[in-house]
Amino acid sequence: MTDVVVVVGAGLIGQAIARRVGAGRHVVLADLSEANAEAAAETFRDAGFEVSTVVTDVSSRESVQALVAHATGRGRVVSLVHAAGVSPSQAAPETILRVDLFGTALVLESFGEVIESGGAGVVIASQSGHRLPALTPEEDRLLATTPTEELLALPMLAPEQVTDPLHAYQLSKRANVLRVMAEAVRWGERGARVNAMSPGIVITPLARDELSGPRGAGYRRMLELSPAGRAGTPDEIGALGAFLLGTEGAFVSGSDFLIDGGVTASWFYGPLAPEAHG
Repeated sequence: MTDVVVVVGAGLIGQAIARRVGAGRHVVLADLSEANAEAAAETFRDAGFEVSTVVTDVSSRESVQALVAHATGRGRVVSLVHAAGVSPSQAAPETILRVDLFGTALVLESFGEVIESGGAGVVIASQSGHRLPALTPEEDRLLATTPTEELLALPMLAPEQVTDPLHAYQLSKRANVLRVMAEAVRWGERGARVNAMSPGIVITPLARDELSGPRGAGYRRMLELSPAGRAGTPDEIGALGAFLLGTEGAFVSGSDFLIDGGVTASWFYGPLAPEAHG
């Protein structure tokens, strides 16, 4: 039976990971945009991969279930790459919470019911979640374990509590990491693993939107004052993703890996620290 790799969000990071783990497997590219999915699929087919595409809205249970049905119809789901999301410059707080927070929880829940023994998943979170001040233990527990359909009804996520897109994004990415920890327990019952990665600024179309958006100056400053002094590339994220999905990462589950060129380190203990600039 064919092994299947599912990539939710057919952007450059998802593609970079899939290139490393998809050889000899069927790669399912899911995206809200049919054009994006088909463009990525054509590149993969030209490189010798077996590919299919599915238009998927991660904020819709019906849509995610259709993706699960398509993937399991192709074979054994052994790898999940969840890279779908919207950035603070692209959407309102409500949309960010529905796509980045609820959508991630829904995908993890749905594929956690079909992932094969020995399989693994990786969720793309963000360095931004690491800059959110600590939540209370109870808030952490609620974001990690609240049933998916009840998540957006949490008082801490009410519209009057989350009015800024960046705050919505940071909350969502923190929730992604917490959700991965909780789901790792459930996935483990099937003999599978799941982890998160928190990339920094990686040059993709989404990052270019941020760099040229209202927060662009801040993002450029982050790069200049980080230890690495530059943005990352999708292939650098892809290498870590392949490790987490492969046999070399077999003892890793429920973890989050910050891969940001040292931006977070500089934010807390270097020239990016808030007290360092006022």
